[in-house]
Amino acid sequence: MFLEKIRRPPQEADAMKLARRFDRQGAPAYFRFLDSPGVEPTNNATERAIRQPVLDRRVTQGTHGKRGLLWCERAWTAAATCSQQGRSTFRFFRDALAAHLTHAPAPSLLPVNP
Repeated sequence: MFLEKIRRPPQEADAMKLARRFDRQGAPAYFRFLDSPGVEPTNNATERAIRQPVLDRRVTQGTHGKRGLLWCERAWTAAATCSQQGRSTFRFFRDALAAHLTHAPAPSLLPVNP
């Protein structure tokens, strides 16, 4: 029933926009969570992962140069990865700095036990 409505939407701007999105990306992709175990119906995990960087950027007004932006992107990615893996972010940055200062290999962000 829902898909039938999407195929013939009312002539309102929001309905037409939704219909175009379903046409472009394919309606089945939006409902994959119904047929595929392990696929969540929301993107809450992603939203939670980027929450802190977004808040940091809002509070600090971001960076004004490409180098600063690149550093922030990398630092936030490393922090989020450490958090997802249950690793200490502080320890990772400490080890990365020590490796840089001693010209040793940098620590890896790959999971220890994949």
